[in-house]
Amino acid sequence: MIAGLGIDVTELARIQKAQDSNPHFAQKVLTAHEYACWQQLNGQRGLEYLAGRFSVKESYAKACGLGLGPVALHDVETLSDEAGRPVVTGPFKGTAHVSISHTGSLVFTEVILEGSNS
Repeated sequence: MIAGLGIDVTELARIQKAQDSNPHFAQKVLTAHEYACWQQLNGQRGLEYLAGRFSVKESYAKACGLGLGPVALHDVETLSDEAGRPVVTGPFKGTAHVSISHTGSLVFTEVILEGSNS
């Protein structure tokens, strides 16, 4: 049973501006594991990763029906499995499915929560 659906679109330029104006922005957004992965990336790929993870957190919080605030940024983590697919974990007790897509200037994410949060 689908328990929640969340989508988000984030402009890469907005994330770049946030990171440029606050060098600790990535640490505020990313978990320790996500941050370690991000540090291995450069240029556009690093920006896409940071924006993608931020957007997933937004989508996840929307799917929970709470939004960011009740669901903290570090409560949600997206890492890649052996095949490179994103896998998201967070406070929801069921299964979370995630999709991340990029264009030259945008990242789009979708999170579907399946099961029950009880």
